[in-house]
Amino acid sequence: MNIHIRLLDEGDPVVISQAFQEQGWAKSAEQYIQYLAEQQNGERVTLIAELDGAFAGYVNVLWNSYYPSFREQGIPEINDFNVLIKYQRQGIGSRLMDRAEEVIHERTETAGIGVGVFSDYGKAQILYARRGYIPDGQGIHKHDRYLKWGDETIIDDDVVLYLTKKLS
Repeated sequence: MNIHIRLLDEGDPVVISQAFQEQGWAKSAEQYIQYLAEQQNGERVTLIAELDGAFAGYVNVLWNSYYPSFREQGIPEINDFNVLIKYQRQGIGSRLMDRAEEVIHERTETAGIGVGVFSDYGKAQILYARRGYIPDGQGIHKHDRYLKWGDETIIDDDVVLYLTKKLS
């Protein structure tokens, strides 16, 4: 089993989109074309994982997070982290996270990440805790605001708890 981590390139958008469509997830090639353009102008780094030469997953490093607390503090965000279901539990996610943290550590000592708050994100919640990520203390966030006591919301992919880790 050979896991290789590399940067997103021009040949990847269609391959990635098709791989996710095969497992029932709608992710357009245009999304990855946008990622490539943002990588080329220095806004993000998109890391691709391959297992024995086949696309297996990806993760982004956003230099300027969309999350207000990270943006204000200059904390880069590990973002849109996905491993194909058929390749999960094989160390690919850990290798992607290792490389993303290395990329961030070249510029700063703190990494940030967001995670959904319901059971679909249980594996990610456990992975991030094991890697030393702790809540940033701001509570949960949805779209453009922090949720407060008494707020009502629909729990979906946009309700996120943000975490940070000091890199060594």
